[in-house]
Amino acid sequence: MSTDRMGVDGMDTDRVAARPTGADGMSTDRAGVDGAGAGRVGAERTDTARTSVSRTSADGISTDSTSAHRTAMHRTATHRTGPLRMAAVSAEFGRDLEEDFAVVERLIKEARAEGVGLLALPEACLGGYLLSLDDSASDEGPPALALDGPEIRRLAALAGELTVIAGYCEADGDARYNSVVCVNGDGVLGNHRKVHQPLSEDVSYASGDRFHAFDTPVGRIGMMICYDKAFPESARALALDGAEIGVCVSAWPGARTHATTDLVNDRWKRRFDLFDRARALENQIVWISANQAGTFGSLRFVGSAKVVDPGGEILADTGVGSGLAIAEVDVAQALETARRSMGHLRDRRPETYTHAGAVSP
Repeated sequence: MSTDRMGVDGMDTDRVAARPTGADGMSTDRAGVDGAGAGRVGAERTDTARTSVSRTSADGISTDSTSAHRTAMHRTATHRTGPLRMAAVSAEFGRDLEEDFAVVERLIKEARAEGVGLLALPEACLGGYLLSLDDSASDEGPPALALDGPEIRRLAALAGELTVIAGYCEADGDARYNSVVCVNGDGVLGNHRKVHQPLSEDVSYASGDRFHAFDTPVGRIGMMICYDKAFPESARALALDGAEIGVCVSAWPGARTHATTDLVNDRWKRRFDLFDRARALENQIVWISANQAGTFGSLRFVGSAKVVDPGGEILADTGVGSGLAIAEVDVAQALETARRSMGHLRDRRPETYTHAGAVSP
């Protein structure tokens, strides 16, 4: 069972810095380039965001009584005030849990050194994803972990004062779920089970049945996994439940057919990026997207971890390689600015979004 612990459009960026890294994943260089917004580059910084990229080498049943499909504009939450430094990971993970935890520990240490408060790791980062999306009886899948088991407690201990989000295979009785969990040093804050299953993923996992947001020390968060973001209703349900930050963790591969040598030009990579920007913009929320990188089995992942502002602008992006995409955002101010004139949640007309209300061709 899940445990929910309760306790820009108009947004400028300051500057972006790319920090290539050595083999140990630590930064080796620094080069500044102008940010994408209207903020000044230099000693002054804007009020809402500052971004950087550091190159480095849980869908559970909610105990929150609030429905994810409420029709009010959004649930009132206790807003965190001031800027939040957040990071999305693009990295490679496999079946060996000890190796995965070593990578997770290194990434948490690097994020902590960068002053990050919210860190999103990819789908299936604890135990790896599937070897193939074809129906293959030869793949036993990743190890199934209990939400209240020692592995999630280990993750929480590593997180400490950070809020960390990570994908894993959840065991619940005889069922296995593709899940993502949110933890800090106090334990589990939220959990989500993947609802939408592409191709033959349903052979390996049962599906979740809901989307919900939950409160954390860094703000109200809504989580989803990979293919979930292809459905606008998923992110809208989270936004209507008051999510200020949407986090999507993925093991999103390149195209299965007519694959390109360079993943930068891959059509599934383009879709991955489009979904991230669209989900942020249509709901006017901050969006964090983590993804696997490298290869696993027959799959070649597109990386492209990123942070997107409520106006759909990418603040930080790892590209197709491994890395941390880091951005600093005053979330409450960013949402207020984005929704000030045209509020997409406020201006909805849900009574018209039915077959009966649809215009006939």
